[in-house]
This record gives sequence, C-alpha cells and structure tokens, in this order.
Amino acid sequence: MCDLLRINTDRGEMINDGQSRFSINGKPIYHFLGTSTFSEYTVVHVGQVAKINPEAPLDKVCVLSCGMSTGFGATVNVAKPKKGQSVAIFGLGAVGLAAAEGARVSGASRIIGVDLNPSRFELAKNFGVTEFVNPKDHNKPVQEVIAEMTGGGVDRSVECTGSIQAMISAFECVHDGWGVAVLVGVPSKDDAFKTHPVNLLNERTLKGTFFGNYKPRTDIPAVVERYMNKELELDKFITHSVPFSEINKAFEYMLAGEGLRCVIRMDA
Repeated sequence: MCDLLRINTDRGEMINDGQSRFSINGKPIYHFLGTSTFSEYTVVHVGQVAKINPEAPLDKVCVLSCGMSTGFGATVNVAKPKKGQSVAIFGLGAVGLAAAEGARVSGASRIIGVDLNPSRFELAKNFGVTEFVNPKDHNKPVQEVIAEMTGGGVDRSVECTGSIQAMISAFECVHDGWGVAVLVGVPSKDDAFKTHPVNLLNERTLKGTFFGNYKPRTDIPAVVERYMNKELELDKFITHSVPFSEINKAFEYMLAGEGLRCVIRMDA
C-alpha cells in the first residue's frame, strides 16, 4: 500500500521525472501499471523489482506477478479459513481459481464456486472446488441459496469478479457471528456497496485486499520458494503459451474465455 508505488492506472511515466522511457517514431509509449512487461526489455522503479531464486523457471513463476498472488493471498493471508471450514468463491477466472487453491491448501472442507459460466465448473475441480452454484439457475438471491446449502452461511467468502452485486452477495452469504467476506475484484468507479447494517451488527466481517496482502519485494521471493519446494502448484494456471510475435492471440484467448493465464514467450 506504499503511497509512492501503489498501482495508478493513470500514471504512465517514471516517478522521478514524469517521462516515459519508451518511444516509437518519436512518440512516447507509456508504462502500463509502471511495469511495461509486454516488452523484451523494460525500465521500472527499483521498488517494483523483486529478486527471486535464479533457478525458478520464469515461464511458470511469472503468473505470481498478479492473478495467482492476488487470489491465493486473499484466501490464505486475509480470509484465513481454518481447516474444515467452508469457503465460497465468487468468480472462477484465474484470480478466483487461485483463491480456491488457497482454500484447498488451507484445508477447507467445502469450497463452493459461484459463476455465471457453467463451462468453468469442470476445470475448477482441479483447484479444489467441491460444489457449484450458477446464480442464473435460481429465482432467489444467490446468498440465500448458499445460506440454505450451508445451514446459515459459509465461514469465509472471497469475491473475485468486480461485480458490485457479487460483492454484496459474498458478504451476505457468510455466517452470522464469525463469517468473513473478502473483496478482491475492482468495481466500476460509480458503484456503491449497499447492505443492511444489521449484517454488520450480527458480527459478520467485511474485508478488502490488494495483491493478496503480499508485499512484492519481500513476500514474492518466498512464494516462489514454495513453488520450488513443490508446496504450490503453478503449472495448472497456464493454459496457453504463445511467442511474443503472436501476442494478440493471447488477448483473443482471453476475450473468448478460453484461457486462465497465457504465457508470452519473449525468446520466440
């Protein structure tokens, strides 16, 4: 949450002089999120560099740079489910599946995946999801469906969609007294979160997180070590690998809903 380096999507220049380090035909190319990682070489602020195990395969650990760390950390660092508890995951894209993986590693007994796209359900089983709910299949709010399934609500929920309605449902589906809901998705700037205050008075907890509560420079090297020690699976998050010259194919896969994470090979 560093004030200097926190992600600012409107800032496309280097921090110290407000200038870009890239150009083409005399026109500047801006630094998206301060990293410009879709380039063979890049220039970043020193605070955005993390030194990791040199033996780590970059075509695998690269997925830790955003989605995997965000979802996994949201569960293990923020929601912190206890062994045997129930967890609902809203959104089964790459971030949501990483959150499910965090619930699996934590020993959750029930992991309920919530998504409007039923084609994601089969894949989600590989990440520990045990049950599925498609809100479109019910004529009542999905939080009520989950409450009925679990005898009052889940112990933890993690929202990974950016949909304000999913955020509300994620909060309202946790159990009174001890339920914790964690918001991960980024909503539209005009959205407003609305719930009845009694949901807070009944001792439910609502939390938010950014990058899974990981500190990149100090924490990401340790997460890489978990992968190297076979404590963490990353390979299953990679569905496609394309050469840099075909980078637009990666975006096509994403837009078609066919990929979780697509690795761009810079050496091809």
